[in-house]
Amino acid sequence: MSAGDTAVLTDDETAVRDVAARIMAAWAANDADGFAAIFTEDGTLIGDSYMKGRDGIRAFMAAGFAGPYAGTRVHVEPLDVRFLAGDIALLVTRGSVLLEGESGIVPERGFLATSTVVRRDGRWHIAAYQNSKGTTDG
Repeated sequence: MSAGDTAVLTDDETAVRDVAARIMAAWAANDADGFAAIFTEDGTLIGDSYMKGRDGIRAFMAAGFAGPYAGTRVHVEPLDVRFLAGDIALLVTRGSVLLEGESGIVPERGFLATSTVVRRDGRWHIAAYQNSKGTTDG
């Protein structure tokens, strides 16, 4: 389902889209442990750096929250969810790192991202994530 579709979401689609809300909540709390927990144990995150595994992701985010990401939030909007198999989905999002007082997408800090999301023990986790600078209107 793409942004702008009006079809009713299934429980799984809602749960996959909720991954974006979990990212925003962990970031807002500067919670590196909570952020890393959204990933599978062996998950990867590719942004400005390459991180592998929850420990690597946790360490990167803890340093970020103590440094360049201190006092920021992140806004993440799901654009598309496609199920590749029963317990595997592709989640496409757009977002932006926000400074105090900002909301929505800030183009100069905007990004587009794809996440391979898998269901493990009844909960959806990111197995692989990559973002690129940029935005889209939909």
